[in-house]
Amino acid sequence: MAIAVNLFGKKHISAATLSLTFSRRAMFLGAAQAGVGALLAGRMGYIAIAQNEKYRLLSESNRVNLTIIPPRRGWIIDRNGLPIANNRTDFRVDLIKDRLQNPEQTVATLTQLLSLSPNDVERINEDLEKAAGFQPVQVSDGLTYEQFAAVSVRLGDLPGVAPAQGFSRNYPAGPSVGHLIGYVGAPSAEDYQKSRNPLFITPGFKVGKQGLEKSFDDYLTGKPGARRVEVTARGDVVRDLETRPDTPGRTMRLTIDAGLQEFAGRRLGTQSGAVVVMDCHTGDILCSASMPSYDPNSFSDGISQLEWSMLSQDDHVPLRNKTLQGLYPPGSTVKPMVAMALLEAGVRPEETVGCSGALRVGNTLFHCWSRRGHGAVNMQRGIAQSCDIYFYVMAQRIGMDPIALMARRLGLGQRFDLPFPSQSYGTVPDPAWKLKKYGKEWQAYDTVNATIGQGYMLVNPTQLAVMAARIASGRNLSPKYIMDGKQHGGDLLGIMPDHLEVIRNAMSAVVNGGGTGAAARMSIPDVLMAGKTGTAQVRRITMAERRSGVRGNASLPFKLRDHALFLGFAPYDSPRYAIGCIIEHGGHVSRVQDAPMISADCLSYLYDRPKMLEKLTALEAEWGGTPQDRLARQLDAYRIEKGLAASTPPSPANAAGNAAAPARPGADDDADSVSETEAREAAETERRQAPEPAPTPGASPSPSPAATGTGTGGTGSQQP
Repeated sequence: MAIAVNLFGKKHISAATLSLTFSRRAMFLGAAQAGVGALLAGRMGYIAIAQNEKYRLLSESNRVNLTIIPPRRGWIIDRNGLPIANNRTDFRVDLIKDRLQNPEQTVATLTQLLSLSPNDVERINEDLEKAAGFQPVQVSDGLTYEQFAAVSVRLGDLPGVAPAQGFSRNYPAGPSVGHLIGYVGAPSAEDYQKSRNPLFITPGFKVGKQGLEKSFDDYLTGKPGARRVEVTARGDVVRDLETRPDTPGRTMRLTIDAGLQEFAGRRLGTQSGAVVVMDCHTGDILCSASMPSYDPNSFSDGISQLEWSMLSQDDHVPLRNKTLQGLYPPGSTVKPMVAMALLEAGVRPEETVGCSGALRVGNTLFHCWSRRGHGAVNMQRGIAQSCDIYFYVMAQRIGMDPIALMARRLGLGQRFDLPFPSQSYGTVPDPAWKLKKYGKEWQAYDTVNATIGQGYMLVNPTQLAVMAARIASGRNLSPKYIMDGKQHGGDLLGIMPDHLEVIRNAMSAVVNGGGTGAAARMSIPDVLMAGKTGTAQVRRITMAERRSGVRGNASLPFKLRDHALFLGFAPYDSPRYAIGCIIEHGGHVSRVQDAPMISADCLSYLYDRPKMLEKLTALEAEWGGTPQDRLARQLDAYRIEKGLAASTPPSPANAAGNAAAPARPGADDDADSVSETEAREAAETERRQAPEPAPTPGASPSPSPAATGTGTGGTGSQQP
């Protein structure tokens, strides 16, 4: 039908035109709907097929909670298989900062439920302030099941609280192994940012922070496990689905004797010092104790700012590993080494030197420790009686270079390959060293000072033990801490056997032949120790101090007292064990807590453990208990001093024990030590009352504590 057009030119709308228009629109809309339907179907197919795994996991995560199980650290055991660091099963509670809604109220509730101390609350609040949002903050571990259950049933009211059952690090010997083993702690936010390891934000996971724990962290860290549990929308656990156990880290075996390590740490008593015991056959370190120390259990659990402040301010420096980081003038302990150099230079052991008590070198008068002198002195008597004049004279004859060479051959100034990041290796001075460091020529008085272990010479206790072991064995032994199954006997030093015999006989006379080290006689019948005592002068007593009544170390403040040293080996006739011991600022004020007797008891322990433990228990009753006991009391006293706790009078039950415990450092001379101690002090008083020597023109000052970092130097004569 044709389309009708009216007179004005407009189209005529008819049924046919309407039908055609409707068909086109229906086709267009149908195509659009089909396209949208195809897109929806394609999207649904893509989601259902291509992204099936993704959305299945998301759906599963709403229903299933996956928790990483921190791996147990590998044990650290001693040479006999006894644990030095192990793991104990415990219940713990952590806080996740991001999930906390009311931190103050949550901590207050936990304080009530878990009976947290003010010290714990302080530490928790500090950790919360420093922690990143993802980082867990430990509240407490070692909880009883009742405490754990009391927190678990209140989780709906305590968002951000994460109770868990796991393992925590345990150090059975406490402070006695603090510097040797180190401690573990939660990874820091910086650690996580570097590695992005999800294990680092898992509550309960710890990494090594110091000592062997840090050096062998990768070796000791195992592989984590996982736990899958079905949960409700609110996060409540419905049921366990699957648990994959963790894989513990590997066990590390040390050369250390755990019993001796703990005994040495406790035997140092209230003193500040170090003991190192070495096997003369293999170079194995059997003991490396530095006291006072920190309790690694406290550090691993999260130490409070208060306890850290107490330790860092303690003048006995409990945070320093004195066995490797402490540097001290070796004093007369170097005289056997000097005598060895004299023998190699051609000095005959029977040659004598007349000791009148003083010797003038240039325009300076150097005294012997015995003001009255020793008379005619040969090499053996010079070592046994620690005669300074003998070594003054003989050392000037051969010069300093052969002495310095021998010192290095015996381990002084040497940096050992040990698994510790920080190690101070001291100084063995010689003319070339002084010229390079100070731009000045070596003088005769420098040789005199170095000959008696003063002036520029500095050593650490480990080097003393190495020197004793090399003299005892004649071999180039090096210390080692890890049992690797290899032989480490060391090559011969190239020292003539008859020279070694002369020195060993002289060192035996020090202890067993009326020498200066009678206090080092061992408590074991038929086992004789050979050794050498030493006193390292910190500074002279001034005339003003003398006028005020100061006459010896007992009258001086702790930091101004002389260091007491001892090195030795036993048995004398067939050396097996060598020892180096330093009592920092000991000043010989207590015979029982002096280096010779401590050394004797430590080596005696290797032969008769029950007997020496019985003796130690009796001594600790006088000192105020074990190192853990004294550390806890020290923290309580520090809290009172800072006004964080009220002072309470001692109860009658422990009043006697408190009275028996001397204030640190102890000066508990027994009746048997009075004569020897008084003799030392009298000799020292006489020496120090002598006129001060005129300064030598151009003399270089001795190294100061600031220059050496940890050691103190001195010049002139000294006690044996």
